[in-house]
Amino acid sequence: QVQLVESGGGLVQAGGSLRLSCAASGRTFSSYGMGWFRQAPGKEREFVAGINRSGDSTYYADSVKGRFTISRDNAKNTLYLQMNSLKPEDTANYHCAAKTVDGGRYSSWILYNYWGQGTQVTVSS
Repeated sequence: QVQLVESGGGLVQAGGSLRLSCAASGRTFSSYGMGWFRQAPGKEREFVAGINRSGDSTYYADSVKGRFTISRDNAKNTLYLQMNSLKPEDTANYHCAAKTVDGGRYSSWILYNYWGQGTQVTVSS
């Protein structure tokens, strides 16, 4: 089992940047494929980005490709999401998630086993 705690959210103007972190504790972090998802009020949970165990394969939603970068530091048990050129439509609660099966689809939230509580990102226009 792994526990996940997100941080780094906040209020930023459109065009600005934020870096989210997800600290993992418990079972070995490098055992998990990881992902970031977001959910805005009244909307469904949405895949943002995913990364495999070793960090050498990454996956992005079309809506964030070229603006967001997912990375991980297995030595520090931490997952990151660098968000640049933020838009008001990026406003949501962002969650990190861990899945025990490496590979496969990273975009499907039902494949993830563990979730953090989330961190709010608000982008003003």
